[in-house]
Amino acid sequence: MDATTAPHHIPPEMPQYGETYHVFELMQNMLEQLLIHQPKDPIPFMIKHLQQDNDNVPKIVILGPPASGKTTIAMWLCKHLSTNLLTMENLIAREFSSLAATARKHYQTTKKLSSALLVSLIQERLREEDCVRQGWILDGIPETREQALMIQTLGITPRHVIVLSAPDTVLIERNLGKRIDPQTREIYHTTFDWPSESEVQNRLIVPGDISEMEMARKLLEYHRNIVRILPAYPKVLKVINADQPCVDVFYQALTYVQTSHRSNAPFTPRVLLCGPVGSGKSLQAALLAQKYGLVNVHCGQLLKEAVADESKLGELIKPYFQKEMAVPDSIIMKVLSHRLSQQDSVQKGWVLHGFPKDMDQAYMLNSLGFQPNRVFFLNVPLDSVIERLTLRRIDPVTGERYHLMYKPPPTVEIQARLLQNPKDTEEQVRLKMELFYRSCSELEELYTHAIALNADQDPYTVFEHIESGIVNPLPKKVP
Repeated sequence: MDATTAPHHIPPEMPQYGETYHVFELMQNMLEQLLIHQPKDPIPFMIKHLQQDNDNVPKIVILGPPASGKTTIAMWLCKHLSTNLLTMENLIAREFSSLAATARKHYQTTKKLSSALLVSLIQERLREEDCVRQGWILDGIPETREQALMIQTLGITPRHVIVLSAPDTVLIERNLGKRIDPQTREIYHTTFDWPSESEVQNRLIVPGDISEMEMARKLLEYHRNIVRILPAYPKVLKVINADQPCVDVFYQALTYVQTSHRSNAPFTPRVLLCGPVGSGKSLQAALLAQKYGLVNVHCGQLLKEAVADESKLGELIKPYFQKEMAVPDSIIMKVLSHRLSQQDSVQKGWVLHGFPKDMDQAYMLNSLGFQPNRVFFLNVPLDSVIERLTLRRIDPVTGERYHLMYKPPPTVEIQARLLQNPKDTEEQVRLKMELFYRSCSELEELYTHAIALNADQDPYTVFEHIESGIVNPLPKKVP
């Protein structure tokens, strides 16, 4: 919503609800399905789509040249994800399908399937209940750009496309040692992956297409086709080097298919910076506020402003300041809630630091609806914090701040009159660090998606890491 066209007052709960329950993605998926299938009655169609609740099931395509290990990786992923493996062989072999029977006759005669027939088999299979509920993996399909476009036209859109890649010389060598278990269809290799059970060893057979000339022909055909297939999947594609142990390839593939891609949903940053005293929270918050227009919310500063404004809350806070006592959480939350509820905070987003410091404060913040959607823990060793803080000084005449190591005073005269804040003594710094790390582990458990950063480096390097976590967050694992 654009605040310049009308004074929209958006409750803070609205964007938070939309992000929590993925309302934008839900509407986007339903709209895509409506446009693809164009049902005569959209309402029952959408209700059925919601009842299926399958927007997050695996929808994976695995491509690669012969002997790259794509079938092995596909089978392992299928077992791990409890999904359905679709190959040309098992599509043709399906019983109780007239279309599969037609495909078998055609394949027995020509040893090939037309693209139209193959895609029809896929479409028929994906309509079945197990594929709808548990998802699917396409092994080696599509083989051509024509098939890729036909599949897309039918609304069959994979969420993850994996392409295995290896040098042709490696693939030819692999192919010569390839063996197949006729019972399980598992693929083994005489050098790289020989089964330990003698029973399995004895029943392995040599495929009929492992000659070097035949392999070279297949590789040439694959390279011609793959360069035309890849542009069909620009945003969901990952190339994995298959010239490494099969287990390593599998775990790279598994990590990829278990992550969701970055959402296109409108996003209002609600950033929380956690870290001990001296970790640079204030500087990072100022940099974020300056670059992205976020509201910089420092809890301690809000309390001082409330006292200076002589507001009702300020009158409650003032006695605690005078006695140098901690302000009760209930009063802090009233001040904080008032600031985070203002229109600029709701529309532009905010970056909060200095609060919460423990689990009780974090729960209070969440209970009022101010849940951060980006949390960063700035980690700095004790020695570095002591160096940062105990060497800070202030000029009582000019108010200029100095650091005896990083920003020393320009003259001996200025250095002689510098003063140290009592809060910057080593004893006080150690005490504050100890208090922070007592509750830090609990906060990390609460904010499970938080990003931990090494803040003991150049502040602009730290800012770049924080910025990347806000603008382009790492994909989250699909539950």
